[in-house]
Amino acid sequence: MKYTNLTKEQLKELLDSAKKEYEEIAAKGYKVDIARGKPCNAQAALAYDMLTAPAAEEYPMAYLNYGMPEGIPEMRKLFAQLLGLEPSQVIVGGNSSLNMMYDTVQRAMQFGLLGEKPWNKCEKVRFLCPVPGYDRHFAVTQHFGIDMINVPMDDNGPNMDLVESLVASDESAKGIWCVPKYSNPTGIVYSDEVVARLATMKTAAKDFRIFWDNAYCVHDLTDETVELANIMTIAKKAGNEDRIFEFASTSKITVAGAGVACMGASEANIKDAMSHIFYQTIGNDKVNQYRHFRFLQSVEHIKEIMNAQKAIIKPKFDAIVSTLEESLGDDCDIAQWTNPKGGYFISLDVLDGCASRVAALCKAAGLTLTGAGATYPYGRDDSDKNLRIAPTYTNGEDVSVAAEILVACVKLACLEKLAK
Repeated sequence: MKYTNLTKEQLKELLDSAKKEYEEIAAKGYKVDIARGKPCNAQAALAYDMLTAPAAEEYPMAYLNYGMPEGIPEMRKLFAQLLGLEPSQVIVGGNSSLNMMYDTVQRAMQFGLLGEKPWNKCEKVRFLCPVPGYDRHFAVTQHFGIDMINVPMDDNGPNMDLVESLVASDESAKGIWCVPKYSNPTGIVYSDEVVARLATMKTAAKDFRIFWDNAYCVHDLTDETVELANIMTIAKKAGNEDRIFEFASTSKITVAGAGVACMGASEANIKDAMSHIFYQTIGNDKVNQYRHFRFLQSVEHIKEIMNAQKAIIKPKFDAIVSTLEESLGDDCDIAQWTNPKGGYFISLDVLDGCASRVAALCKAAGLTLTGAGATYPYGRDDSDKNLRIAPTYTNGEDVSVAAEILVACVKLACLEKLAK
């Protein structure tokens, strides 16, 4: 029977059993971390050859000197091919796409965009935040004192009726965060309709920007490659190509923390950004950029690398999802979860008011999760129901342990609530 249909006596009996099961697990002294989407050591090992090649004499001398703050031509071209842009629309930066997002917000705040008023001179600046979403996006926005507006997500992307209504009527609405492919944490891919509506919608603010964080553009977990519509192409046809800032990196393709990041944008936005980057740096790490180009070679070779990545991490996702299905399936009705086709996360919803309790129980039993509420602006999930699961960093045995602890904690927390 479904838990919500049980009598108080039946629930009390199940609760007693859940407490006993939890105590037995907690007593084992496990230490497992599924808090963040970090690649594991086996994934990093796929890029070991890159760390010892090319030989010193193979580097172009221009890449061993100052200059090229826009990035080396080879990586600009490769990122352009990966994202469906022109090389002239790409800036290649350092190791972090988040750094490039931060800098882009900073420039808008201090200098304005394409001649518009700097955002820090505006009475109010607001960003739309699809939820559940990426906590680092929300942290950047909060750091700059920008107000955040929750926008619910469904299987197609953000609620576009709400988005269009907000941006059409509110000049202070200056941006929206988007992880359009294998979204963090839900794993959904924005539908063609959602992409088109974002690219073509009317905005009250001339300097409204879509921060298109395409972090998982090649990160498939199945043999099916889910295509994402090219927002820049659609926006350009609508006369809105200046609206898009697109970001990506190799951090989960090669080496996390030592990858190469890029920003894609209209040529006007690229020129505007470079007018400030000129003063910021004489050039990013061209040695690392060239090393990456020699290793990655082409879009086709990147896909081969990602197939090897998939072979390592897909069994971990399968282990979590299968355990959830076996233990919290149709007979329980206390939890729902995603089974993503790509990306790095599983999104888990438990009964309203139970996520914080689940996280606390997990911590006490030796399982580290991203904090409850982290997938919402200001760390506030008003329903207290969403948890983000990141299986990649653990080894196979630890994934099974993590799933066991997680299920026990979900059952205990939800039964505590229902049995009251």
